[in-house]
This record gives sequence, C-alpha cells and structure tokens, in this order.
Amino acid sequence: MVFQQCFVASGLIAFLAFGCSVGANSSTENATQVVQESNVAQLFIEAKATQKAEYFFHQGNNLLDAQRYEDAIKAYDKTIAIKAENSEAWINRGIALTSLQRYKDAIASYDKAIAIKPDKYEAWYNRGIALTSLQRYKDAIASYDKAIAIKPDKYEALINQGIALTKLHRYKDAIAAYDRAIAIKQDLHQVYYNKACSYALQSNIELAIENLDKAIQLVPEKYKKLAKTDPDFSKVRSEKRFQKLLQ
Repeated sequence: MVFQQCFVASGLIAFLAFGCSVGANSSTENATQVVQESNVAQLFIEAKATQKAEYFFHQGNNLLDAQRYEDAIKAYDKTIAIKAENSEAWINRGIALTSLQRYKDAIASYDKAIAIKPDKYEAWYNRGIALTSLQRYKDAIASYDKAIAIKPDKYEALINQGIALTKLHRYKDAIAAYDRAIAIKQDLHQVYYNKACSYALQSNIELAIENLDKAIQLVPEKYKKLAKTDPDFSKVRSEKRFQKLLQ
C-alpha cells in the first residue's frame, strides 16, 4: 500500500500594534501618564517577545524544510519557551520528531497543539500518521476522523485512514474511505492502487485487477514495479490476467 506523507503546517504570528499620547499637567494626570507609560512599556516587551518568537518559528520552518530535524526542534523549543500557545510551532515540532521516528514525542507535541487549538486539522492529521507508525491503528483512525470532520476535503487523511482500516482487516470500510478520497480528487493513483490491494486481500480478483489497471494507467512504471513484490497481491499473483497487467 502507498502511504500519504505528512505536511508542514505554516503560520504567522501577528505583531502587536500600539500607540501612545503625551500631555498632562495636574498630579492626577501625571499619575495617569505613569500608568499609561507602564502599559506601553509592557506592550513593547510583549511585542519584542512576539517578534523573537516569530524569528525562531521561521528559523525552525527553514530547518524543517532543509530536513535538519534536530536543529528545527531546537528552534521550535525556543519559540515555545517564549510563546507556549503557538500551536503551529507544536505541530511543526511534531513533524520534525515524526521525521526522526520519535513517534511518542511527536504525539505529545501534537497533543499540546490540540490542547491550544482543538480545530487544527494539521495536528489531528499528523498525529494520525505518528499513531499509524506505532501500529496504533484504532487510535490513528480516530485521529483521522477528527481531521476529516474539521476539513472534509482532506483526501490525504482519507487515504491514510483507509490504510489503517486495511491493517485492521476492515476492508469494506477501507474501500469506502478510498472512494471518499476519489470523490474529492479523481486522479489519485495511489488510491486505486490501495483499493486494488484491499480487493486482492479479499481474493476479489476482478476488482483487484480493475483498480490496479487504473493505477498503472496513471503511473505505469511505479505500480507495475510495486505490484510485482507487494505481499498484498499474494492471493492473486498467480492469475494470468494479473501477470499480463504487469508486463
């Protein structure tokens, strides 16, 4: 089967805008001015902290893009030390940890993001990937469900959910997930291939060949090569029609 990889969540931190006015004569007015100046000073400190957090966040993103995952995590840690409520930093930190196969730590990072913003579909989606990597398929399916509920057109989540369902031998549910993905985007070659795998595992030769043929028509070399050795096709590999398809 073909797994859909994770995506980097991006986000910007808004700068704080502030202004002040000067002018006072009486002692009461002077006292008010002191309070105002104190508030402005606090706003200035907060704005500087926000700017610094944004710098580390973008640094982390650049390092993540460069696949320098350990350095990216350090940059996100600096971001979070300043602005612990930055959900995007927690998500991207989780992605870096996932890339290092530190799946439990990644899940903890995604959970932090979800605690801050429960409607961040990126957190739920990438959490599902980490759970799948740990073979925690039921939990992964639940996580993908959350992502799909927030963003119904997230076909990547449907693909990965189909894979998790297949791992649990829930083939009909897996095929239903794949069909939902195809309804969103019809040229998903990996979905046709995964559907072929699900049908082959059920010894449904006709539909296995039909879907594999669709995948091969879209990306011939890739799927001919994969299907030759993919254990999911062990029940149908001896079929002449299957063998002819791979020629």
